[in-house]
Amino acid sequence: MPVKKIVTIHEAKAHLSRLCGIAAGGLDVVVVRHGRPWVRITTLAPATRPVRFGVMKGEIRIADDFDGPLAGDLQHAFDGVQ
Repeated sequence: MPVKKIVTIHEAKAHLSRLCGIAAGGLDVVVVRHGRPWVRITTLAPATRPVRFGVMKGEIRIADDFDGPLAGDLQHAFDGVQ
C-alpha cells in the first residue's frame, strides 16, 4: 500500500489542486472529516487499449512449405545428431 498523506476536509478544499498533484505522483491522500477517514484521493490505473484483431490482415505471408520437413543440417541440429 502506498504511503499516505492525511489532511482535513478544510485543507482539501483549500489545496485540492496540490493534493491531486501529490496523488498523481503516487502518494495516496486521505481526507479526514471529524477526525475519521472519509475519502481517499489516488491515481487511476492507466487505461488499456482494446485488442484489435485483423489489423495486419493481408500484410503477413506464410510460405506454403512452412510446416514441411527441414533441410539437411538444420534437421540434424534439432534431432541432436552432430
